[in-house]
Amino acid sequence: MKTITDTVARLCIDANRYLCPDIKAALEKGLKEESSPRARDVFSKLLENAEIAKTEGISMCQDTGMAVVFVKLGREVYIDGRLEDAINDGVREGYGSGFLRKSVVCDPLKRINTGDNAPAVIHLELTEGDKIEITVAPKGFGSENMSAVKMLKPSDGEKGVLDFIVETVKSGGGNPCPPVVVGVGIGGTMEKAAYLSKKALLIPVDNKNDDEYYASLEAELLKRINALGIGPMGWGGNTTALGVNILTYPTHIAGLPVAVNIGCHATRHASAII
Repeated sequence: MKTITDTVARLCIDANRYLCPDIKAALEKGLKEESSPRARDVFSKLLENAEIAKTEGISMCQDTGMAVVFVKLGREVYIDGRLEDAINDGVREGYGSGFLRKSVVCDPLKRINTGDNAPAVIHLELTEGDKIEITVAPKGFGSENMSAVKMLKPSDGEKGVLDFIVETVKSGGGNPCPPVVVGVGIGGTMEKAAYLSKKALLIPVDNKNDDEYYASLEAELLKRINALGIGPMGWGGNTTALGVNILTYPTHIAGLPVAVNIGCHATRHASAII
């Protein structure tokens, strides 16, 4: 249990301090390719901010997010205690020792801060083997609030899906601290689509979908979103998104659920295997 707690604590700190390599490379690419001087200046500031966070050991953003924890649990692993407790203890420890802002309230309407950023939102997946893979993805709500789910009709088809995704990014404007990462979940039920869209944010932005059809949709969406002209931090430019990742799941004959989860320019996450 202590190993899990210690690992989660470290990942909470690392995710908030260190930019993922794929995100950093995408920001550097944006800096080189941007046509707008103002947008290039924003890219420079974002990269400088990430470097300061790394070297000074501080958070990249004042909003250190609500901890979303993805766990792949091997079937051969035995845990002596409650996994949920071990994870939440890790969140408390990491946000405390890492001097990360505590942003979680104990009730959505009563709005009393828990004081330790727990509880986390935990997603558990059973896998083969004797290992546990833990990914901590702190989610700030500047970007989370710009996310959306829509229950489309099957007749809305591909066009309806793409239009909804682009419109969601457009309506968010500069609020989610672009350039954004766009996670998309299509299929399943309402909650399954939302889960897939969140999980899609963990995929490297330079990844190409294994399915050529969805790879082409991701490319088309990225082109359409960048054509919106929102640009870095909403100051205009030709880079509104760093990447678009789509995950799908079978669904009902009468349904076409679509979820869009927006990640900020940092889209923070860190993983470990124990």
